[in-house]
Amino acid sequence: MPSVFVQGRPTDSYPRLAPEARRGQVRRITEVGEEVLHKPCRDVTEFGPDLAALIDDMFLTMYIADGAGLAANQVDVDLRLFVYDCPDDDGVRHVGHIVNPVLEQFDPAERRLLDDSEGCLSVPGAVMDVPRPDRAVVHGFDKDGEPLVIEGTGYFARCLAHETDHVNGHVYLDRLSGRERKEALRQVADRRDEVFARRAANIEALNGGQGTVSA
Repeated sequence: MPSVFVQGRPTDSYPRLAPEARRGQVRRITEVGEEVLHKPCRDVTEFGPDLAALIDDMFLTMYIADGAGLAANQVDVDLRLFVYDCPDDDGVRHVGHIVNPVLEQFDPAERRLLDDSEGCLSVPGAVMDVPRPDRAVVHGFDKDGEPLVIEGTGYFARCLAHETDHVNGHVYLDRLSGRERKEALRQVADRRDEVFARRAANIEALNGGQGTVSA
């Protein structure tokens, strides 16, 4: 099996960072409690250079934050779009973006829920167990408006479901009990400064290497 899939298609080799990131600018990541994260996003209706530039920025911002996925409302843009660079449970890397994503719904009898740890760049520092299906299929479009279907299993399926939740106005805390949510917010209070220090260090390192990144 190929070791990398880009936009759902196998490729022989791929750089450590998606090429989009080299054209991008770092954006501020929104945090839980901000309105843009808690309402459904608008459909993308215009495909063109502005959308492509947003995708570039999202890739770079995701890498700076050491993330596996990032939705547009996490950079304060009210659009149905996310990017990802995420492995599955077999170590296969999946890289790409999807516009106007819709998560396919399976019959409960045909799906298996996995309880595994999950974090979120908009809930900095918190990691909690969240049940998710072990398989995900997302339908949408690429940046040029061409139809796209992305399938994932294991951890990548978790990523696809997590990011689709974002564009629907949900964060993973919404899937937790009240007690679990309090624990997650306690972790944020304890670790937020550490997370932001690491992101700042990543920006500084990238500025030192390229001189093109601005926060």
